[in-house]
Amino acid sequence: MKFFNWINIRLVLMIALVIFLFSFASIRNEHRKLSKTEIIFPPNEPLFISRESVNKLLIENKSDVKSIAKVELNLEKLEKTINAQPMIEKSEVFVSVDGVLKVKVKQKTPVARVFDEQGSFYIDNKGGKMPLSDINTARVPLLTGAIDAVKKEQLRNVLNAIYKDDFLKKNIIGIEVFPNQTFMMKNRNYNFDIDFGLAVNIDNKFKNYKAFFQKEVLDSTLYKYKKINLRYAHQVVCSH
Repeated sequence: MKFFNWINIRLVLMIALVIFLFSFASIRNEHRKLSKTEIIFPPNEPLFISRESVNKLLIENKSDVKSIAKVELNLEKLEKTINAQPMIEKSEVFVSVDGVLKVKVKQKTPVARVFDEQGSFYIDNKGGKMPLSDINTARVPLLTGAIDAVKKEQLRNVLNAIYKDDFLKKNIIGIEVFPNQTFMMKNRNYNFDIDFGLAVNIDNKFKNYKAFFQKEVLDSTLYKYKKINLRYAHQVVCSH
């Protein structure tokens, strides 16, 4: 009976020791200073906000990240601060085992640029506004006209269809929106206007345009057209 009691006592002592050591390590780890910060962007993505700008949001009023203890961090608050930056779509902030404060950044994606009485800004792929960048310029179509006349979802669908297609992205340089919610587009290398009509049957209209363009460019006849009409469902109508 005494044998079993001694085993139980040793087991309790071992458990207590493990709990103590774990608590001690946790407290020590929480008060450990951060070693550095690391800003992570998706690979091969043009930067519209610098790593230095994101880093300033991370360290807030501190002069150096090495002066910040892990216990002082509020990761949720840091994420909210970074996500409030108008260039950023979302972020993830965490501390690695070796004390590095890391932030994964997903920038907003510009799909058009606007010039109006309020100045100049981008429209992102969600249909929201995005400020111009001091370090990079997006090669996207110039958007003009009665932009507010068309529904946000319809505008977003047209812009994203262009952005996601390599041919259209290189080909379409200007988009004008009219008060009747129709679209007129400009081609990069030719003088004709593209009468897109309303933001309906978007994929089919662009499919027709690409098929027409690829056929006509082989015949060298694109220079003679003044307007390419895509309003009709199954045909492309050209005028001189």
